[in-house]
Amino acid sequence: MAHDPGQHNLPGGNELARALRPFVGPVSIEGLTRLSGGASKETWSFDAAGADGLLTPLILRRDPPGRPGEPGAVDREAAAIRLAHDAGLPVPEMLLCFSGPAPEEDRAQGKTVHKGRPGAREVRSALGTAGMVMRRVEGETIARRILRDPQYATARRVLVSQLGEFAARLHALPRPAFLPEPDPLATLRGQLETFGRPSAVFELALAELERDLPPPREPVLLHGDFRLGNLIVGPEGMRAVLDWELTHAGNPAEDLGWLCVKAWRFGISAPVAGLGSREELLAAYSAAGGADISLAELRWWEIMGTLRWGVICLTQAAAHLSGAHRSVELAAIGRRVCEQEWDLLLLLRPDEAAAAAQRRPRLSGAPADEPALHGRPTASELLAAVREYLLTGVLPATSGQLAFHARVAANALAIVARELELGPFPAGAALADVVAARLAVANPKYFETAPLP
Repeated sequence: MAHDPGQHNLPGGNELARALRPFVGPVSIEGLTRLSGGASKETWSFDAAGADGLLTPLILRRDPPGRPGEPGAVDREAAAIRLAHDAGLPVPEMLLCFSGPAPEEDRAQGKTVHKGRPGAREVRSALGTAGMVMRRVEGETIARRILRDPQYATARRVLVSQLGEFAARLHALPRPAFLPEPDPLATLRGQLETFGRPSAVFELALAELERDLPPPREPVLLHGDFRLGNLIVGPEGMRAVLDWELTHAGNPAEDLGWLCVKAWRFGISAPVAGLGSREELLAAYSAAGGADISLAELRWWEIMGTLRWGVICLTQAAAHLSGAHRSVELAAIGRRVCEQEWDLLLLLRPDEAAAAAQRRPRLSGAPADEPALHGRPTASELLAAVREYLLTGVLPATSGQLAFHARVAANALAIVARELELGPFPAGAALADVVAARLAVANPKYFETAPLP
């Protein structure tokens, strides 16, 4: 995640400093910086400064104000991180989890609130949301840099083995009783029902998954979002696994299949996170004590993971469309659904997808001066003007979260321009052609990313 030095508006610093005292001694909060990235949680970097000048680097993660997570989710995440850390796995050290009712909520229910040194609940009250504080691990989290920059060449050679070993050691830990154990197929089916079953491709994938179920396995502790982007990497390899908010119990192949989803390869052809082969991952997992998982099982969970990411995109877009959390980032994520539809077609109907890719519309999104029914600039010319302002005026003058959102907004305008250029799509077109057209509008460069091997 990138630093955003322009944002320091997090309240509750005094309460946070006092709650951290048992862990790091008397400190003050310095260098509070919002990190960019992350659509579901806020992440802040800061230093706990002691009277002797010693700085303890820390990270705060919290639910966005006004958008609380599922009750108990923060506690589960913190407990899973502590369990993994105590077992010697490379994860950040958890210092403080603040969740549950704030003191004023207890007062409203007539409960006694004891005064004294602020603790977790006082921090939650001061910050207005649930979250956690952990020690900061230095390193790179941006996947595209890890996959391409020369300083990570050694890391790229060892990461698949490290990921396989991490997963095996995690799955061998005692499964906590507090973890939910969702039925992945039933969960996705239910979520799609709430959206009115919006995608024929998603229905196709569900039917395929239900027709050929993998062998059942004893449920284990899962990370739940095990992928590049949730790792801290140094030149030597993996330093920490982050973002445990989706942790749950389930089939051990689920974590491995999610790691193979094409979205997490970031344009590189290697099937496992853009780093290596499925065979290499399964061999490393088995060598570290994990179950013997077949390629067919892994493929089932890769299809499941691709569908799951598509449903997550629908869910995040719905948060914007419902007004619950208005965000240009969440709005843009809604147009990524067609990327997952396309990846599912590549997995399930590769010949049809290949033919549709050849027939796809080639769109430039360039502004058009005709027809000008409402005068000049035309709609596409106005879009181009605003996009140019965002890219050349706003973006160079900002950093961090604001710069990220300016880029997202500019990309959203480009989508609208291509949609205007395409116009209505012919009725009765083949499913693969419809998805190819949507992708040509939403992200034409996606056709250039490495195909599924």
